Amino acid sequence: MQRINSIEEFDKIVDAGETFFMLKHSTTCPISAAGYDEFAKFEKNSSDQLYYLTVQDSRDLSNHIAEKFHVKHESPQAILFVNSDVAWHASHFKITAKSMAAAKEENVK
Repeated sequence: MQRINSIEEFDKIVDAGETFFMLKHSTTCPISAAGYDEFAKFEKNSSDQLYYLTVQDSRDLSNHIAEKFHVKHESPQAILFVNSDVAWHASHFKITAKSMAAAKEENVK
């Protein structure tokens, strides 16, 4: 998992067109901690590129993602990007290693 802090870093990854997951994470929320744990669990069994941001430190980036891709901000929130666009997203307890694996299988051919 790699932490992303800036809009520039994020836009560079999106513009490259790679498939990746992004997690919006709050360091003060127990539900977000559970989402982070599931994200990390998914990472252990995946070769996918995973990024995350901490909403307390990267509010501008979090808002940028919500506005640019028309995905209402939630925390925690997992987003799958395919071909420079959002293919899937989930929040709160819907973020599981299993749901992320299923999203990848359904959206990446």
